Amino acid sequence: MQLKYVDTKEEIIAINRKSKHIEPHLHNALEIVCVTSGALELGVGQELYHMEKGDIGFVFPDVIHHYQVLTPGVNKATYLIASPFTIAKFADIMQSMAPEYPIIKAEKVEPEVYRVINAILETEQSDITVAQAYLQIVLARCVGKLNLVEKSNVGSNDLIYQTVSYISANFKKKISLEEMAKDLGVSKYVLSRLFSKTFHRNFNQYLNDARLNYACHRLENTSDSITNICLDSGFESQRTFNRVFKERYKISPSDYRSTCVKEMLS
Repeated sequence: MQLKYVDTKEEIIAINRKSKHIEPHLHNALEIVCVTSGALELGVGQELYHMEKGDIGFVFPDVIHHYQVLTPGVNKATYLIASPFTIAKFADIMQSMAPEYPIIKAEKVEPEVYRVINAILETEQSDITVAQAYLQIVLARCVGKLNLVEKSNVGSNDLIYQTVSYISANFKKKISLEEMAKDLGVSKYVLSRLFSKTFHRNFNQYLNDARLNYACHRLENTSDSITNICLDSGFESQRTFNRVFKERYKISPSDYRSTCVKEMLS
């Protein structure tokens, strides 16, 4: 299992696209997913929750989650990703709590919620205040339908979780195995064996994967320049970024972005 940490720069991302497998990751933003066609599996922690058309899932900040598509046919969903700043009065509770069951089934969703989600999709990028107001309506209508528990109940404190969380929060910085081991209070040899036996790669390979995953998210969901994405992802130069990216994906970052745009429009 590999995690990536997405430090969302945009205040609100709203997109309707084909559902696809997304590996386990965590970020400091609220994520809302509404299935618009077919089905989707939302994984939170070690649990997998089935979603069908009209179901809405909520992933609170800093909770491990992933997506799987197991149903044939056309599977689409609307994804809303909102930074802590935009969730206003809900921010404090979302830092310490999380839904015990993260799905609100379609029959329990008020029709107004779907209309507001569509309105967010149609809001101009410059109208962040309008989008934020719509988001508050969604949360006001939905959060009360979720049974919230302490966030520690949906997470873990073992060394594996501490390790991936550390990488997730620090991959943009220049970090070393020795520094990480010191911060976690273990020897670098213990940590090195963990990477080898659990993740089947060494520290540097895992670190680069975390940086690439973040870069892909930015390529897919923003219009930021490739140079800015490269540097913001923790790579020291665009040359290194391009080389590592092509080694993994067999195409250049610019071609990757073009392919993603075509898939979203199809």
